[in-house]
Amino acid sequence: MTDLEQTLVLLKPDAVRRGLVGTILARYESKGLAPVAVELRQIDAEMADRHYADHVDQPWYPPLRDYITSGPLVAVVLAGPSVIEVVRLMNGATNSAVAAPGTIRGDLSLSNRENLVHASDSPASAAKEIGLWFPNLS
Repeated sequence: MTDLEQTLVLLKPDAVRRGLVGTILARYESKGLAPVAVELRQIDAEMADRHYADHVDQPWYPPLRDYITSGPLVAVVLAGPSVIEVVRLMNGATNSAVAAPGTIRGDLSLSNRENLVHASDSPASAAKEIGLWFPNLS
């Protein structure tokens, strides 16, 4: 059996606002991925800056910070074989307008910024992000 990995997924404020949390979580579960932790949160600018630390100096970051702090989100740790790669493929391209049909963004979103989900992009970022969002799991 393949070793299990963990990844962080954020169901962003637009997913919560549009009532898509259950739909999106069901897609991950239908794939065979297991939720390890799930929590509804409202984050502030400080937490956004910690999560997106590599991007805070980018000119496009302030609107992203405003968006990610605009309402509740759901933070999820998922586990499964190759979960990081699988989740990123399931999510689709960051720009939802060009995301492939069959992906979460391709089927459910039309925006580049309000694109429903965030997922860790590597084992290192997964470890860092899980430690930030769920320090008791580390």
